[in-house]
Amino acid sequence: MPTLHSLQGRRILLGITGSIAAYKSPQILRLLIKAGAHVEVVMTESAERFVGVETFRGLGANVHKELWGHTGELHIEIARRMEAALIAPATANTIAKITEGRSDDLLSATLLSSQAPVLLAPAMHPAMFAAPATQANLATLRKRGVRLIGPVEGEVASGDIGLGRMEEPENIALALAAEFEGPRRLSGRRVVITAGPTIEPIDPVRSLTNTSSGKMGYALAEEAANLGADVILISGPVALPTPPLVRRIDVKTALEMKAALHETLGDDLSGADVLIMAAAVSDYRPERASPDKLKRTDNGLTLRLAPNPDLLREVGARRRTLRPVLVGFALETETGDALIHHARRKLIEKRVDLVVANHATDSLGLDTNQVLLVSAQDCRPLGVRTKPAVATAILDWVARRLETEIKEWTA
Repeated sequence: MPTLHSLQGRRILLGITGSIAAYKSPQILRLLIKAGAHVEVVMTESAERFVGVETFRGLGANVHKELWGHTGELHIEIARRMEAALIAPATANTIAKITEGRSDDLLSATLLSSQAPVLLAPAMHPAMFAAPATQANLATLRKRGVRLIGPVEGEVASGDIGLGRMEEPENIALALAAEFEGPRRLSGRRVVITAGPTIEPIDPVRSLTNTSSGKMGYALAEEAANLGADVILISGPVALPTPPLVRRIDVKTALEMKAALHETLGDDLSGADVLIMAAAVSDYRPERASPDKLKRTDNGLTLRLAPNPDLLREVGARRRTLRPVLVGFALETETGDALIHHARRKLIEKRVDLVVANHATDSLGLDTNQVLLVSAQDCRPLGVRTKPAVATAILDWVARRLETEIKEWTA
């Protein structure tokens, strides 16, 4: 896990843009200064509508606002001094300007003049974040090496709830600190993980689900972030906090999880280097969910169930190269050779790279797990370990796979 100690003596540009989330920016500044960083603040004109210049000056930062009216070229001077730029909050407008290479204010001109790493903490209404233009801009910036911190799922200023709320200041500061700790095994990689159960409604108060706690998927997400990955966690309903530096997308049903995967991976699956399918997705859903509560009768109740899509199989079938590296789970009631046989059949039929196989009683509801790592080359049994320790072993396999040459899929 990164610590703020790596910010000691670092020269940081903190960019503030026009979002109501700017009220959190002074807390970010305080954390950076307390860690020993030298921070210069650059504010856009619209940022001042939400937080005043004197707030940042009062915390000890040198604050800049205007592109014009200086001796020399201030944007060039700041660009030469800074070792990293953190834009928090980063509005949809600012993201668009950076993508297009515009330089009509001090912040955008400084970023265009710098070769230093740039980190963006987006903050906007969920509809703006989900807009195709915003997503295209973010995809372009990621390809250029810009790192995104968040956003997260939550309530925004309008009271609406969705993906667009700015990440919390502590996690933003940690993400910046990670930039100075040197490359880690999954640095620069995007890892998408599914976790938890899905819930299939029968009527407004009843549903079909399973007992998955989500602990294994969340442990994987936390460890992947610790290894430097850009992590997106697509989660069914669980009672677990989002791991630090992880972007979480909440879903309920299998169809919602399918839609979130498509949105994240894209048509060509280029949205991830690694996909780990740890969620316990319901195999079936009621053919028709009743809009009203079904009344109890003495005649019993018959439900017609329709099969849910096999999300792992669908992704495996769409792969044309060995990216993303694809990891599936096989939770069974079989043991011994029967469990291994089932895992190998899943490996082949669903065109995945690694199957993590285990017996249901070894994991459900527990803080430990006992699994087999089944690949085309071998079957590696892991003894009883904590779920974070199992996550470490799985991601070690993934990292070694990524370090090998990726060849075209020939199956």
